[in-house]
Amino acid sequence: MPTSSWNPEFVLRTPSASSVSHRALVILNQPFSYELLSVLWNATAWRACADGGANRLHDVSLKEGLARFKPDVVRGDLDSLRPDVREAYSALGIPIEHDPDQYSTDLMKCLDVVPSHVTEVVLLGGLSGRLDQTVHVLALLHRKRHESRRMFAITDDSLGWVLDAGEHEISLPWPIANGPLGPTCGILPVGVAGTTLTTKGLEWDVEDWPSSFDGLVSTSNHIASGTVRVRTTAPVWWTVEVR
Repeated sequence: MPTSSWNPEFVLRTPSASSVSHRALVILNQPFSYELLSVLWNATAWRACADGGANRLHDVSLKEGLARFKPDVVRGDLDSLRPDVREAYSALGIPIEHDPDQYSTDLMKCLDVVPSHVTEVVLLGGLSGRLDQTVHVLALLHRKRHESRRMFAITDDSLGWVLDAGEHEISLPWPIANGPLGPTCGILPVGVAGTTLTTKGLEWDVEDWPSSFDGLVSTSNHIASGTVRVRTTAPVWWTVEVR
């Protein structure tokens, strides 16, 4: 099985121009900082707000004016969208799309309209706040791990994504002390009965190490190299600290 390579360069202030054009941002209804928004906005070419995510974007955008951060669409069942936000974005010509389907979440509704050329989707939010919403993001990315389009979730505290069963090489900004990530990281057996892990590039590497919610879980490890290698026998969540 070939090694999967991962390089979350969207956390950098100067991502490559070629990657920006193929990356989308979906803003969820959770708090985020102006600084993180600015970095992710510059690293993406298409942006959507999932219902109440438009409220969050609107309020953070007031620092520089709404025209600085104009999403391509606001989409969802719109039960959380404030009237003043709807009016402000409509005045800017931003599409406000109502999808009443109650068997899909606002996030799923936004993913349905991501342009076909996009190869990476970054979710701003989804790893904090209400537990049921966090579990939804964990489950959704788990289910979509086989798709060619890669998906990441990021907050002001954490960045995470799913590593499918197999070999993975994760490239991280180095030295870690001067970068936007780390050093704390974890490998979480979410949605599986268990896995066996082998790692290289962590302060506490493991070899053929059983991990499950009924046993041991790798949390609070530290990145010790600009390249981390992970071998897993089942899908796991990789997470790293955001600073």
